Amino acid sequence: MAEVALRNVVKRYGSYEAVRGISLEIPDTKFVALVGPSGCGKTTTLRMIAGLEDLSAGEISIGGRIINDVAPKNRDIAMVFQSYALYPHMTVAQNMSFGLKLRGMAKSDVKRRVEDAARILDIAELLNRRPGALSGGQRQRVAMGRAIVRNPKVFLFDEPLSNLDAKLRVQMRTEIKRIHQQVQTTTIYVTHDQIEAMTLADYIVVMNRGHIEQMGTPHEVYHAPKTRFVAGFMGSPAMNFIPCTLEQNASALSLRLSDGVSLPVPASRLQRYQPLAGKSVIFGLRPEHITEPRSEARGTFSEFMAVPDVVEPMGTEAMVFFKLGDAAVSGRVDSSASVPVAGEKLRLVANMAHMHLIDPESGAVV
Repeated sequence: MAEVALRNVVKRYGSYEAVRGISLEIPDTKFVALVGPSGCGKTTTLRMIAGLEDLSAGEISIGGRIINDVAPKNRDIAMVFQSYALYPHMTVAQNMSFGLKLRGMAKSDVKRRVEDAARILDIAELLNRRPGALSGGQRQRVAMGRAIVRNPKVFLFDEPLSNLDAKLRVQMRTEIKRIHQQVQTTTIYVTHDQIEAMTLADYIVVMNRGHIEQMGTPHEVYHAPKTRFVAGFMGSPAMNFIPCTLEQNASALSLRLSDGVSLPVPASRLQRYQPLAGKSVIFGLRPEHITEPRSEARGTFSEFMAVPDVVEPMGTEAMVFFKLGDAAVSGRVDSSASVPVAGEKLRLVANMAHMHLIDPESGAVV
């Protein structure tokens, strides 16, 4: 078993607290992504798991064994860095086997492990080449192969795709997911790219300012965020946040937005939001839930008029950007028939079944 557990882990640099008492349980064989903006503590957390940074407080265990004072080489982990860190004078096979040879492994076992990893990564024909003759994606595969041959308890990835172009990142995401499904090793993956986290991970840990905002499946953190930070960070474009007042209308509730727009709260949410009646709140709704009127748009869909400032055609759909009062809002509309025109009135609908209400003071999703 290779479950990883962090208990009240703290990392200080002088008076600055980079990681603030986080606790985390990563199940055996699962792929977990640590995601957040620069400076949130995700890489520091990974480096503490790897043993490259000392803990200021707390403990870390792998497979039930506390590793606070265990040397990195004895933690049975393998790390893939942002830079490929390949030896330029060695062939691919030599790069992948170097660590195994240092451990005194038999030549036959080394050869078998390198060939097995090369087959998994589809780089068998590259084993005799040097890194200078490889593309960026091929070099990243070699770096991953060097980790795979170790057969470790835990894989650690530190933003491994950030040096690749956009098209290659998409391709390598698929490769990494396929490889994890084959090798079934506990994996911790650090990234600032929420798309990478959503597509790769079994569980996502959203970090902010040294603490964990939320941990859950990709579906949970996207559709049921617990804080405004998580709601805004996960998703591209980000969720719309619109100041409003929750009004009581007999037994119903509605959101009073700027510009005279009022949107009814679905009946299924009345009991949940009733205590907030009469209060100022933040209304959150993702762009994909603001669309053009559709034949199936009934029940929880509410119409309103908007004047787009900017229209971004994207093929079969277009992004429309407009203002509701002082709030900048975006929506996604079908452009297969016609593309909306900036400056012209546009009829839109909001799917209120996907609404969120946020406390403007605490930032908590109600």
